[in-house]
Amino acid sequence: MLPPEWKPTRATVRASAGTWTLQSTLQRHGLGPVAGVDEAGRGACAGPLVVAACVLRSGDARRLEGLTDSKLLTAAMREEFYYRILRRAEDFAVVVIPPAEVDRRGVHIANIEGMRRAVAGLGSPPGYVLTDGFPVRGFGRPSLAVPKGDLTAACVAAASVLAKVTRDRMMVELDARFPQYRFAEHKGYNTPVHEAALAEHGPCPEHRFSFVNVASVARVGGRVGVVQNGSATDGIPDVEVDAGGELS
Repeated sequence: MLPPEWKPTRATVRASAGTWTLQSTLQRHGLGPVAGVDEAGRGACAGPLVVAACVLRSGDARRLEGLTDSKLLTAAMREEFYYRILRRAEDFAVVVIPPAEVDRRGVHIANIEGMRRAVAGLGSPPGYVLTDGFPVRGFGRPSLAVPKGDLTAACVAAASVLAKVTRDRMMVELDARFPQYRFAEHKGYNTPVHEAALAEHGPCPEHRFSFVNVASVARVGGRVGVVQNGSATDGIPDVEVDAGGELS
């Protein structure tokens, strides 16, 4: 055990300090570059699951001012940030997981594997990985689960924008192929309009048959509980950063 005077200092990253503070603190302690990872479409019963990883340049806070959780941005704002992120990001990768793979592996496992593939798809290995909400192993790099990460860390928010805009565009394309479901309107989530279309037309190949509402309409297999993406806690806690590479 190291004597007290040799132990690395700890830095408290407060949620109120801004969405770039956690990334800046990690980089200042030699743990960068920092990649944020997030997904879109986890709770949808149709369409792909899309996962993105993104590394932002440390000096771009002003150029990306207003960047936050993609779900809180209007569609026009998401598109604007999407193009800004593509132009300004130091690195990014987007992974698309089709519905058949989600059914085969389960949505949670598919999501975790998508996160690993997204980080592995970056041009250079990051020094640290931030995930939104729950811990993920297997990045080959130290990582931290940040509750409400897309509200707390700019790089996670950037990943959420890349994932959501990519997926929303794919759902608009699916709407042209399967207009009876109105995918462009609800993006594959369980809305009354979508449920009514399922009841009338049955599922199409782009639906996730492992989800209970799709399986019950298709009359296939046993009922499997629908997994929703709403497990984040209400508060955004402070995060302590250890200069030796440990966070708590």
